[in-house]
Amino acid sequence: MKEKNVLKFYVLATTLKNKVRSGLLLWKVDKDRLESVAEHIYGTCILAIGIDSEYDLDIDLNKVLKMLVLHELEEVIIGDLTPFDEVTKEEKLNSGKEAVSKILKDLVKKEEYEILLDEFNSHITNESIFAYMCDKMECDIQMKLYEDLGCNDLNKEDLKPLKNKKIQELIDNGSNTIADIFIEYDKELYKDNKVFLSILDYIKKNNLKDLLEIE
Repeated sequence: MKEKNVLKFYVLATTLKNKVRSGLLLWKVDKDRLESVAEHIYGTCILAIGIDSEYDLDIDLNKVLKMLVLHELEEVIIGDLTPFDEVTKEEKLNSGKEAVSKILKDLVKKEEYEILLDEFNSHITNESIFAYMCDKMECDIQMKLYEDLGCNDLNKEDLKPLKNKKIQELIDNGSNTIADIFIEYDKELYKDNKVFLSILDYIKKNNLKDLLEIE
């Protein structure tokens, strides 16, 4: 029944509205209400629209937005895994594909959406690279905004990420806030992409709290 298929997919996918982003809990962000996975998805779409507006890019924005709307579907089942969980990239990819298949199984366009997500995970096409970078940068922006709102504290006790070797190296090399760590950790992901590197540089140098004011 089409109606049931639509509603089953909707009900499962929108449970992401109630799943708090794991990284915020790991870093013990001090805020009454933390961002959900669904809000992160919305943020990636808004970021993609904004970048597409201001820069002349060779991308199909509609395709990018579909990728971004669907890219966290796996988390309905496997949860929001982070680089600090003891799961390899291959394990995460395989379990993610299996989870997505279960969530999409009753939809007529199941195969189309799975192919789209395979493309997203490939990081090969213009759209998949752009969508992937929007996904990562949204997290960097959000963590910097939390920082500027006074919600982050690198000196809190028992911060699990601080046990990570790469994080310790970043701190040793001068990253003295949680936002700095996120920015430097992801910086190499943007490689030679001038658009994302310029946005990252702005994030690092400016107080994002000021941008909340409507002029």
